[in-house]
Amino acid sequence: MATDNLVVTPPPHLRSTEQTAVAMRDVLIALAPVTIAALVAFTYNALFVIAVCVGSCMFFEWATRKIRKKKVTLSDGSAVVTGLLLALLMPAQVQWFNMVIAAFVAIVIIKELMGGLGRNIFNPALFGYVFIITCSGLLASWTGNLGMLKGGFDGVMSATPLAYIKPGLEGLGPSYVSLLFASYGGAISEVGAFWVLLGGAYLIYRKVINWVIPVTILATVFIVSYIVGSDGLYQILAGGVMLGALFMATDWVTSPMYTWGQVIFGLLIGVLIVLIRVYGAPTGAVAYSIIIANCFVLLLDKVFKPKRFGEVVAA
Repeated sequence: MATDNLVVTPPPHLRSTEQTAVAMRDVLIALAPVTIAALVAFTYNALFVIAVCVGSCMFFEWATRKIRKKKVTLSDGSAVVTGLLLALLMPAQVQWFNMVIAAFVAIVIIKELMGGLGRNIFNPALFGYVFIITCSGLLASWTGNLGMLKGGFDGVMSATPLAYIKPGLEGLGPSYVSLLFASYGGAISEVGAFWVLLGGAYLIYRKVINWVIPVTILATVFIVSYIVGSDGLYQILAGGVMLGALFMATDWVTSPMYTWGQVIFGLLIGVLIVLIRVYGAPTGAVAYSIIIANCFVLLLDKVFKPKRFGEVVAA
């Protein structure tokens, strides 16, 4: 007599052909518009920053994995993406040793010593950048004569569109059109929000990221800005809000897995960005906000975890 056999196999039961290298390639493609715009705007300065950051991140990942006797994973492209994102956060004139230190913190401490790709709780590029701007005074004293280009860390970052936000003078800053297409102030990625938005749209189209986190962040920044008496559209277009919302906060590893957790995550980031910019120091507000929100991801995943399939609610 024939019987039906139940075959049980270990998870995962649903498999995907998507690989890390494919996702990293899509991120690099998405970053191409803003990278090209930065090279046009800042020429060899931007090229130097990109080369140092990407080269340092690749070297530190290779060296760390060799020292720890682990398989070298440069082929997955994650070190290149981290390096490029780190470069895009930097001003056009920054001492090279600061960039090397930022890359070391990002790759060695935040990525590799936390267990490697997929186990870090903070976005590596953002943490390396935050470390640099937090310690910039001390680091400048270490590297005063090591700059390949003129200017310390804050050489270009002082005269940015963000300077008009805290005193409530957004009307005296660059126009919306300038901020959208050709605003050359601050980090090398601040060459026009449109180029970042273009890349973000590509990532959403390719389903590398979903729209929940970036839309929540942008909507929150827009609304909260007007609540505190600031210009919401100016806040979105100025500085690194677009880059943070589309490329940093959506990092698979350091963002919540479930929709409601992602909404709360985006709300927290958006509120912090506005409050830090208006009542604190505008430089690095996006980076600090995302790093702070990263600390709550495990909690959000626990609180907003969906019910297990087949779970029965107790009477």
